[in-house]
Amino acid sequence: MSVSTPDRPVSGRREATRRRLFEAAVTLISEQGYGATTVDEIAERAGVAKGTVYYNFGGKSELYTALMEWGITRLADTLKEAAPDPGADPAEALTAVLRAGVEFIGEHEALARLLMAEAWRTNRTWYATVRQIRTEAIGVVTARLDALAAAGLLRPDLDTGLVGSALFGMVVTVALDWRTLQPDRPVEEIHATLARMVHGFLGTPVSPTDP
Repeated sequence: MSVSTPDRPVSGRREATRRRLFEAAVTLISEQGYGATTVDEIAERAGVAKGTVYYNFGGKSELYTALMEWGITRLADTLKEAAPDPGADPAEALTAVLRAGVEFIGEHEALARLLMAEAWRTNRTWYATVRQIRTEAIGVVTARLDALAAAGLLRPDLDTGLVGSALFGMVVTVALDWRTLQPDRPVEEIHATLARMVHGFLGTPVSPTDP
């Protein structure tokens, strides 16, 4: 997702450079931590001059802030795109969003580990931005729960925001457990288990179309 402002538009070429820097930073930070990763290393891994980092971001802290925004926005967009049309069955829509979260983490494991490790820290200057965008990602799950509540499939006193956070955390845990401890397990089995959990939570029958 391109980040631009009227006074500083992001061209296609500059966006490609920023993406290389993001991907280099993700790899290095996931390997050795934020504090041990230098601007020189990020630039070298991305195949650009050190000055390119400062030109695009100003420094390592600003690059990291933009990286967190980019990563969580990618996750949120993936979840939004997975949600079926408004007229779809609410339970199937929730299951589709949770599956998309698992698949995103499976495809972008290093990024997901970085996001989950840092998003809950409170001692970084970019905490407010991370909190806002993280809420956007969880908000996709909460929106599916709100649709279920509107359809009369949830208790009226249920806190959908809290349940959305719980389900989001479940997806992260399940996906990282799968990638770390059970990488040979077919993703279809993960999807099927999620579907059964959603339908068990709602007390609705599992659709024949579920894996």
